[in-house]
Amino acid sequence: MRKLTKYLLWIALCGTLAACGALPRGAAIQSEVTKGADQPEADFAVYPVTKAFLPSVSEWPDTGARHYGWLSHSHGTNAQIIRPGDTLNLVIWDSAENSLLMAPGERSTNLTNMRVSEGGSIFVPYVGKVRVAERTPDNARLLLQRQLEAVAPGAQVQLSMAEGRINSVDMVGGVRSPGNLKMPDQNFSVLAAISAAGGVNESLTNPQVKLVRSHKTYRTSLQRLFDNPKLDTRLRGGDRIIIEKDSRYFLSLGAAGKESQFSFNRDKVSALDALSIIGGVNDVRANPKGVLILREYPASALNAGQRGPRQQRVVFTIDLTTSDGLFSARNFFINSGDLVLATESPVSSVGVIVGLVGSAFGLINLVSSN
Repeated sequence: MRKLTKYLLWIALCGTLAACGALPRGAAIQSEVTKGADQPEADFAVYPVTKAFLPSVSEWPDTGARHYGWLSHSHGTNAQIIRPGDTLNLVIWDSAENSLLMAPGERSTNLTNMRVSEGGSIFVPYVGKVRVAERTPDNARLLLQRQLEAVAPGAQVQLSMAEGRINSVDMVGGVRSPGNLKMPDQNFSVLAAISAAGGVNESLTNPQVKLVRSHKTYRTSLQRLFDNPKLDTRLRGGDRIIIEKDSRYFLSLGAAGKESQFSFNRDKVSALDALSIIGGVNDVRANPKGVLILREYPASALNAGQRGPRQQRVVFTIDLTTSDGLFSARNFFINSGDLVLATESPVSSVGVIVGLVGSAFGLINLVSSN
């Protein structure tokens, strides 16, 4: 009777294993993902990442992130320039008796809070409107003094200014002290403005500098400005600067060290960088010959005359067991939105089967022994 029971349990076990369409596992096998790629009706293409392939893929369009231009550095005057909206304060000195500009017994008079009009002028008693915009404070002082000579030949003028909105920039966010910054001269640059605002918040990953000028937006990374002083562009009054974290990301799934969404921590992230960021691949489950990068290109990448893939959907395969695969992975760059998929080794499925059979065998022996 025990032998019959044991025999029947073995039959049930074999039938159960045969009926299992898929064994429990946490990732796809490479052959499952790339199956059918060589068929004419396939809607995706597969490319091994090798030394020979790298020059071709480097000319393909980028995906996943909008590209902004940036302005190169230019030189301006080290002096301030008067703009509409600035405020001027005048002190007029006159030693002449019975001066039209002075009260009896006074030798000077103050004309304060004189706002430069939209047309660029101020009003001075006995002189009228005087255009001072686009001049340096010293040049404007000399102009006003010459204008006053008609009514006060010996008058001398002192001038000071306070910058208005057009002579300032806004640090909107991403710095320790955001707010409106007065431009001390016409060589005030992006890095100078960041410094004046207390520096970048340390919590930002690979900080990006966004410059909004009128209706145009320019963008680059802070590290790029550090590395190339020629890109430290000169600011104009009314510019707005926003420092924010890099919005680009990639995903990892399968038999990876960690399955999650990861931000770019530098301007260019290679496939090896990405594997390091996600903690590598699982030593027990992963297939080191089957690390896949899944990417979707826009339809324009398939246009005639455009260097690009055969299909919009592309699977790049990386073999981490060869020197060519490792070196090529170092020079293959991840795009924003890419999926890094660490496929599972077929050996792990065999291990699952062995484990199931071992457990079942123990159960059968337990039942048949009773």
